[in-house]
Amino acid sequence: MSDIFKSIDLFAGIGGIRLGFERAFQQNLRTVFTSEWDEYAQKTYRLNFNDNYEIAGDITEINESDIPDFDICLAGFPCQAFSLAGKRMGFEDDYKGICRGTLFLDVVRICEFHNPKVIFCENVKGLLNHDRGRTLKVIVKSFEQIGYKVFYQVLNSKDFGVPQNRERIYIVAFRNDIDCETFQFPTGTNKTTCIRDILEDAPISSKYYLSDTYMKTLIAHKERHKSKGHGFGYEIRDLDGQAGAIVCGGMGRERNLIIDHREHSMVPVTHIKGEINKDDIRKMTPREWARLQGFPDSYKLEIADTHLYKQFGNSVTIPVIEAIANNIKEILQ
Repeated sequence: MSDIFKSIDLFAGIGGIRLGFERAFQQNLRTVFTSEWDEYAQKTYRLNFNDNYEIAGDITEINESDIPDFDICLAGFPCQAFSLAGKRMGFEDDYKGICRGTLFLDVVRICEFHNPKVIFCENVKGLLNHDRGRTLKVIVKSFEQIGYKVFYQVLNSKDFGVPQNRERIYIVAFRNDIDCETFQFPTGTNKTTCIRDILEDAPISSKYYLSDTYMKTLIAHKERHKSKGHGFGYEIRDLDGQAGAIVCGGMGRERNLIIDHREHSMVPVTHIKGEINKDDIRKMTPREWARLQGFPDSYKLEIADTHLYKQFGNSVTIPVIEAIANNIKEILQ
């Protein structure tokens, strides 16, 4: 029987990183602590995980000694600008001198105290070049200073069986006493999935079909930006192609519109201006967004759509996490 590894889930969102690790480690992983400050994300998390502890809120207010011991730290920390505080001695400074006041520091603080076997982080691809690459250097250096060997790589979700073009950076740090020379990031082997594969069964509620008035607004908005040489605006995706990266704010949904000619009601169920468009243009549903991130259909979605779109836009692609977690598991075993 393999060891049981204990994990903590920081900046947990709706538990996507945890789900990927649970798929890889199966019965051999037990989550002992979760921190997430957003109350709606907490609601979705509680619905889907049956934990015998309360979700902790703001990580900056949690004392590291109050966290149970753990072997694996999971952290999808937000990428904040790093204040290069201190004496500007470059990266020879200790981590407390170079990245004060950022949430990343809480990951380092907690891991320095508990000394887990592995630290796993996910972040936006922009972290690679943020502040001309210095931000990533600070992160790597900070983990090295508390006794870890660090690996990182950008991977694209579309290579891992979901039809979403989403590049993210993944950081894996092994404690120095663990032989991790053979660790490698996975290469995606399933690149053939398309949007058509993740559509919900028809009929889709008419509330997801855009009104003709709103379509006119989107077209005008796109034309305005086009005349200024910007590529902003709505986008209709090919059902046999891939979605763009789903994001939580602004044009997130409008960048991933589809044309769905299957039968649906033309009677609005929400208050709209004008009538439902005749071209069958619609937003993807929250369940379709969940599938774009590789969440199983058993994952419960019970809060308002607005929050669900935000949560999936902020979340991670589970099959990518699972593939990396499998390679981490091999090293640990």
